[in-house]
Amino acid sequence: MGENLSIVTISLLLLLASTSAVQVFDALTKAWTAACAVAGSKVVISAGTYKLGVVTLLGPCKGAIEFNLQGTLKAPSDIASFKGKDFWVSFQRIDSLTVSGGGVFDGKGQTAWQKNNCNQEYKCKILPTNIRFDFVTNSIVRDIQSKDSKFFHINVYGCKSLQIQHVTITAPGNSPNTDGIHIGHSSSITITNANIGTGDDCISIGDGTQDVTVNQVTCGPGHGISIGSLGRYQNEQPVLGIRVIGGTLSSTTNGVRIKTWPSSPPGIASDIHFENIIMNNVANPILIDQGYCPNSQCSNKSPSKVKISNVSFKNIRGTSSTKEAVKLICSNGVPCQQVVVADIDLIYKGAGGSTTSTCVNVKPAVSGKQNPPACTTKQYN
Repeated sequence: MGENLSIVTISLLLLLASTSAVQVFDALTKAWTAACAVAGSKVVISAGTYKLGVVTLLGPCKGAIEFNLQGTLKAPSDIASFKGKDFWVSFQRIDSLTVSGGGVFDGKGQTAWQKNNCNQEYKCKILPTNIRFDFVTNSIVRDIQSKDSKFFHINVYGCKSLQIQHVTITAPGNSPNTDGIHIGHSSSITITNANIGTGDDCISIGDGTQDVTVNQVTCGPGHGISIGSLGRYQNEQPVLGIRVIGGTLSSTTNGVRIKTWPSSPPGIASDIHFENIIMNNVANPILIDQGYCPNSQCSNKSPSKVKISNVSFKNIRGTSSTKEAVKLICSNGVPCQQVVVADIDLIYKGAGGSTTSTCVNVKPAVSGKQNPPACTTKQYN
């Protein structure tokens, strides 16, 4: 970080495991304030286990700043401790931030998951995300771990030019809404060599997101890698320029998918590409679902109005746990356009024959190997 590097260290002697969350909060916020005022600075949390309550680490800072977590931070178990906040640790309005160190953000979500009612209530209470990055630019997050978040693990919002490298994200496969990395209203984001196993999408990409590259991600358990869901709310912004390249999905409930709600306002999802991906015992390995309606929480009175175009699925291979391995279910209001399916080889793991594919309101361009045969079942309304 240059010759003027200033290292502000949180002393291990102060932050003993028995130290209260209030004392840790006070020490961390004091160190952050001091570091933020110096160009090229670092806050180091040494090896050890520390309790920490809700904290916002706010910029702008004088210059580049690094948050180096070598120990384990533990969140409060009790939801009441968050006092209505929807996050635990938040980095806001910072340029040239590095988060590193190999440490662990332990969200202690086990008791909170029992209070998650989002499967029953359309307008459910949002539980705290482990780590938020809001309006962070030209930054790197690398070599950290997020464990057992109460809700999303990492939420990226309003960010630009953010790299996420070699992160590990873990939660049980039955933990609700524990998306690994969720991105919204952001651009120029790269996720590389992440290892993610959760109870929801390993990576989910929301509206207003452009120019995202996901490279060599290992996913499972979880719900796969998803664009969306889109179309749930009014005035959603387009999703453009998403590339998912390489990686392996294992025993997930979906593979790579685009999901939009029925009866939606108009929207756009375009220039989206999935390629060179391995599926190991994955349900629904390739999926476009424009009737996405989890737990019947929506109206099916009209088709989705999210326009999907310029999408490709290339060189996707491995094994499917469902006989129907390719499902392209597009809207009859705005049928999908410019969809390419190339070099697909998906083998059904169960009894009863080979894999099949379904195409509804889409006429994909097909090339290379096709296992299953393209559009075994097709319908165009």
